[in-house]
Amino acid sequence: MKRIILHLLWMAVILNVFWGGAIACLAEEAEKTIDENKLYAQSAVLMDADSGRVLFGKKQDAVLPMASTTKIMTCILTLETGDVESMAKVSDYAASMPKVKLYVKKGESYRIKDLLYSLMLESHNDSAVVIAEHIGGSVEGFAEMMNRKAQEIGCKNTYFITPNGLDAEKEITTEDGAGKKVMHSTTAEDLALIMSYCITKSPKKDAFLEITRTPSYQFQNSDGTRSFSCNNHNAFLNMMPGALSGKTGFTGKAGYCYVGALEQDGKTFVVALLACGWPNNKSYKWSDTKKLMKYGLKSCRKTNLADEPVLKEWFKSIPVADAQTERLFQRASVDVYIKEDKSAPSVLIKEGESIEVVCHMEEELTAPVAKDQEVGKIQYLLNGDVLWERKIYTKQSLEKTEYIWYFKKAAEGFFL
Repeated sequence: MKRIILHLLWMAVILNVFWGGAIACLAEEAEKTIDENKLYAQSAVLMDADSGRVLFGKKQDAVLPMASTTKIMTCILTLETGDVESMAKVSDYAASMPKVKLYVKKGESYRIKDLLYSLMLESHNDSAVVIAEHIGGSVEGFAEMMNRKAQEIGCKNTYFITPNGLDAEKEITTEDGAGKKVMHSTTAEDLALIMSYCITKSPKKDAFLEITRTPSYQFQNSDGTRSFSCNNHNAFLNMMPGALSGKTGFTGKAGYCYVGALEQDGKTFVVALLACGWPNNKSYKWSDTKKLMKYGLKSCRKTNLADEPVLKEWFKSIPVADAQTERLFQRASVDVYIKEDKSAPSVLIKEGESIEVVCHMEEELTAPVAKDQEVGKIQYLLNGDVLWERKIYTKQSLEKTEYIWYFKKAAEGFFL
């Protein structure tokens, strides 16, 4: 009886190990795929923050309101163009903003740096307006700055009206003179692009990360009569190792929105979610964010384009017509090379994808040819898109043949 019991116990242990391992393998494989129908967000993007490439998209070009994710643009624009130590005075309009708010009062003054923490940690709407009026002269002026910056970053379908993300519409005049109504809106792809810029390319990226990663912050108004405490509401910072930054948002029209960033194993991802549920589904955004981040970590590898092989036969000599040579009727050619380039980008490649390396080079040249003259390029492509180019140059120079050269060469041959 004891032997039977021991045998059954061993069988249970073996089955537990087997099934546990099998379930773990299945879970890992499941993380390498993503089904857009299983995401709560109406629009979603997973982006390689370094290259700006979309690794996964669900209706990523749908134009939707963005709520308080707007504030990442307000923050980075203020850091880049304003003096964070300057004092901003509160207007009656700023004090009238709806909740969520700091409850600033008309006539008070606040340091811009303190208001940025209020903006990004607590998402205070009145702080956003105080900042906008101070930096841009008015909310409208600051919105124009936001829209110009969005275009510089590469956004194609983003339009800012407010600095805090409150739902808004505006009548604008198009290039053909017609009227058009636009709303304060973006796309998941544009929003991910803005966050990618904030954490990788902006000259103020370190300051942006410092603010958005701070757990709590305390400050006072200019005369010290009021004290404030702000706490970070970006729960994603404690959900996954390597969580970098993020911003939540909600309005009745936009629903729950989120944009967040993560860096792990040398890979940097940004997730942007729009219309990710309405009350009482506040946790949907965290579920979608973790699902997309895990997919990126499991299914993508990082590759440096400089490590991709190039073929030696690409660098054969190029024939040169009408070039001066040592002897009459001698064929002329120049050797070529590519310059060492340490600025090669690293990109994230999904399973099943590969880099295609192609060479485009002149088949023949006509003298004169200068040394270091550009004669071709090597392109690194992914799914037909050019990720990087390297130029091909000549190693020598060759002069053009002229009558006097022919006469001299003929004379040399005669005397020899």
